[in-house]
Amino acid sequence: MKKKLKAYSLSELLIVLVIIGILILVALPNLMPLISRAKSTEAQQQLAFLHTLEKNHFYTYSRYSLSLEEIGFEQQPLVSDGGNANYLIEIVEASEQGFKATATAVVDFDGDGVFNVWEIDQDKKLLEKVKD
Repeated sequence: MKKKLKAYSLSELLIVLVIIGILILVALPNLMPLISRAKSTEAQQQLAFLHTLEKNHFYTYSRYSLSLEEIGFEQQPLVSDGGNANYLIEIVEASEQGFKATATAVVDFDGDGVFNVWEIDQDKKLLEKVKD
């Protein structure tokens, strides 16, 4: 006496996988701006931390610094170098009056060839200079 087991055939499973693949392809372009926004919070947090370090340096030495090492900021290893950081942090200008620092993405999040850039100044004015 052979007992038949209820199961799905290979063709039925392949059809389900194809439908799931099509749904992902339809949904993915709508999710890219959300993914970009979520990753940009890394830049915002790093620049806010840099601002705090620059302010502490200013209160101690009455000037802002051009050197990340001098203020105690350590750039995390970038994704392009095998690390986890998506943004390169740089101090663009610094003087007794103020400073500007940027966070430039090393990854093109949505694949359009444009890299996200954020900027902060001594007044903690955080701007997205280039949108991705």
